[in-house]
Amino acid sequence: MKTSIITSLTYQNHITGPGHPERIDRVKVINEELKKFDKNIEWIQPKSFDQTIIEKVHNKKYLENISMSFPKKGVKYLDSDTIISPGSKQATMDAVGSIITGIDQVNSGKFKNTFCSVRPPGHHAERNKAMGFCVYNNVAIGAAYLLHHYKYNKVAIIDYDVHHGNGTQEIFFNNSDVLYISTHQYPFYPGTGSSNEKGSSDNILNIPLDSGTGSDVYFNSFEYVLKKLKNFKPEFILLSSGFDAHAKDPLAQINLKSKDFYEITKRILNIANDICDGKVVSILEGGYNLDALRESAFEHVRALIEN
Repeated sequence: MKTSIITSLTYQNHITGPGHPERIDRVKVINEELKKFDKNIEWIQPKSFDQTIIEKVHNKKYLENISMSFPKKGVKYLDSDTIISPGSKQATMDAVGSIITGIDQVNSGKFKNTFCSVRPPGHHAERNKAMGFCVYNNVAIGAAYLLHHYKYNKVAIIDYDVHHGNGTQEIFFNNSDVLYISTHQYPFYPGTGSSNEKGSSDNILNIPLDSGTGSDVYFNSFEYVLKKLKNFKPEFILLSSGFDAHAKDPLAQINLKSKDFYEITKRILNIANDICDGKVVSILEGGYNLDALRESAFEHVRALIEN
């Protein structure tokens, strides 16, 4: 079976304005780089989906407010750094639709795994709050889809974006069916992610990393991720794949190399093969140096293909 890459050109219509780090070129350079895999991947468009699944994650009033916030022209600030434009309405829906489509494909056995190359990202979006470039929490909606549509009992989300996924944690803090694991720089934006934040059922594992952390220390810490994952025994694994822990990234100070994202992915997949038949869907979160992002996403997908 092949790895699928799910993407939509609507990402190009999500305009964040000059100088904004979450820009169109992020997905553009990834997709150009992934074309090198040629016949080892299959490109897929996100499908339409029943949008009521979003209400399992986001407050209905919040969704109504967001729906009315998309401007008819220009841009609108949802907070100091979360910006939307007219094209954001479809781009945000396609980002959610990508993880829904990926889950359907992997669950059916059509593809062995999936990477969703999308923007805007999602893991900072809380139940009733947009923030950190994020409008809808894509990965959380994916987890809700697995629980409610496919009736899975245990879903794991592994988030290796350099910024803590406060939104994903908030949404699943009291849900014992979802394990959320995050490695991230701390203390740092958004301010959450202390190791003391463990969830109501010990279903949250935060691994805070000091500024300047390099590969050796990171992978020593990553053993805790793998141990927790093995003990939880999820039936499906979702990855919040941020590549901004790279040494070249301008928005953080963790010093991973591009090839480290191959190793991160490989270690997760080795466990996924044992405990959930390799059922893994990955979705893009952060990564703001274009060269580092291009290389890191390539290494990530290389591991998915080789699995």
